[in-house]
Amino acid sequence: MKIARTIVLVLSLATLVWAVEVTATHGTITKIDRGAKTIAIKTADGTEHVLHWTKDTAVDGTRAADAGAQDSWHGLKEGTEVVAHSTKRGSEDTALEVDKVGDNGLDKTEGTVKEIDRSGKKLVVESADGTEHTFTLTGHAAADAGTDLQAGTAKGAKVVVYSTKSGGKKVAHFFEKIR
Repeated sequence: MKIARTIVLVLSLATLVWAVEVTATHGTITKIDRGAKTIAIKTADGTEHVLHWTKDTAVDGTRAADAGAQDSWHGLKEGTEVVAHSTKRGSEDTALEVDKVGDNGLDKTEGTVKEIDRSGKKLVVESADGTEHTFTLTGHAAADAGTDLQAGTAKGAKVVVYSTKSGGKKVAHFFEKIR
């Protein structure tokens, strides 16, 4: 019996260690502080989120020529629209990935959800002109995007999807309910 309790305890602790909650933040960069290694992102509701970055923080959608600019961080500047995926590390919100929206970054597609399968990492959206768009969801998008869209209530919801193309497929990095 003592061995069984020990195994349960070890498995419970392992679950806590590996359970990492990731949050997506969509907004505009309002400040980059290289000294503190932070970026501030203001969301549509006016909330400002300060995220710390590390050497492992991925930045996507920027041009190599912009990456070395004096007033940028990896090609991102104040005023840039981004989607950032972050997690809590101690008392700090730490950016795991920051994706630029538009101009070499993520493409935007607006439409109505026809199908969403988070475990199968699939999202199907119909745009206003009737075109059907099928997206493969990244792990982050499947886990933390569109969290207000639950199974059963997602179909018919108006969304905007932020995606890239890879191997001829549309890959959704983030999506959110609109209107």
